[in-house]
Amino acid sequence: MNAQKLRFTFLNFGHFVDHLFMLIFAKAAFSAGLSFGLAQDGAYAEMIPYGIPSLVLFGACAPIAAHLADKWQRNGMIAVFFIGIGASAIATSFAQSPLQMAFGLAAIGVFAAIYHPVGIAMIIQGGGNIGWRLGANGVWGNMGVAAAPLLTGFILADYNWQLAFIVPGVLAILTGIGFIMFVRRGRVRPPAPSASEKAMVGFMPGWPRALLAIAMVTSAGGFVFGTMTFVIPRMFEVSMPDVTVNVATTGLLAALVYALAAFAQLVVGRLIDRHDIRTVLLVVAIAQPLLIGVMSIQINLALFFSTLAAMAFVFGQIPITDAVISRYVPDVWRAKILSVKLLLNLVIGALALLAARFILESGEGFDRVMVVAALTACCITGAALLLPSQRIIDKNLSGTPAE
Repeated sequence: MNAQKLRFTFLNFGHFVDHLFMLIFAKAAFSAGLSFGLAQDGAYAEMIPYGIPSLVLFGACAPIAAHLADKWQRNGMIAVFFIGIGASAIATSFAQSPLQMAFGLAAIGVFAAIYHPVGIAMIIQGGGNIGWRLGANGVWGNMGVAAAPLLTGFILADYNWQLAFIVPGVLAILTGIGFIMFVRRGRVRPPAPSASEKAMVGFMPGWPRALLAIAMVTSAGGFVFGTMTFVIPRMFEVSMPDVTVNVATTGLLAALVYALAAFAQLVVGRLIDRHDIRTVLLVVAIAQPLLIGVMSIQINLALFFSTLAAMAFVFGQIPITDAVISRYVPDVWRAKILSVKLLLNLVIGALALLAARFILESGEGFDRVMVVAALTACCITGAALLLPSQRIIDKNLSGTPAE
């Protein structure tokens, strides 16, 4: 494997690690709550708030991570990410109360904040088939989403929630050490910039409208993504009585949904390299509320397959906004813009958890949570209509950058 491919593999695995660690708690919350002495019928809902600071810091610390990467170096920040998130996970395993667990999860959120503004900026470097690279990187990230309930579910079935944090923590630290060795050998270099990358010395014309559309997609998408990825593992445990109630099996089913749906990003990545981004986003946007609405009224295997269809479009949306950023924002500003995008996404995602908790504690079921997510997804259609067309983008890329 040459240096560029190995660099890409480390960055992709970082995306896997990032989403894996942020969703261990989603599957382990119920078991951890029971171990802390919470009542069985309310343990899951009561534990949800303790994960919110982690999500907030995941977004809030992203601008700080972007600033440090620009002032120091991106490679160094990726090494800090791997080792810091691994050590934080291991520390979380020693929690003896919900509050202590909240502090551990918060530390995970701080280090998890590094990846998206720094790692995605490194993925975009070089121009070329950016959509395909983002799609591949997105698949790795969503494999982390898939691995979280799978790995955690199997560990919970035979061991305890503490080990669910320790095992990936050790793996992340070892990966960080490997990345440091790779960097010290002088083999980590960004790909050579394409002609369009060299020409982009400033923001491209039309960038305010494009970034406003991205902000709208990020806000609504953050709510939908946060709701779906956090709630589905527990929803499967409750709503598949004729299939299984085993915690490991429901974790496997949730993992299958995330893993299979993740490959939609490769399809979307290829499409946005070849077709009008606005058209692709519009199709993805219209499908989401329809499929989430269908999913909200299903149980058992029908719930599994409708969830798979809905998640394919939720995940398929992910590469689109980053591809738009690569076309309008020069490399020197990308980490900062990506950090603001992540901040907005995660703050809204934290609100999704609060909304889910409020709905569940009020006596409503997961079907009502999904209805709220479906209504929120309708906002993405408006953002798609606001996004400049491919004709305008192509003209911008061949024209003079904005001053």
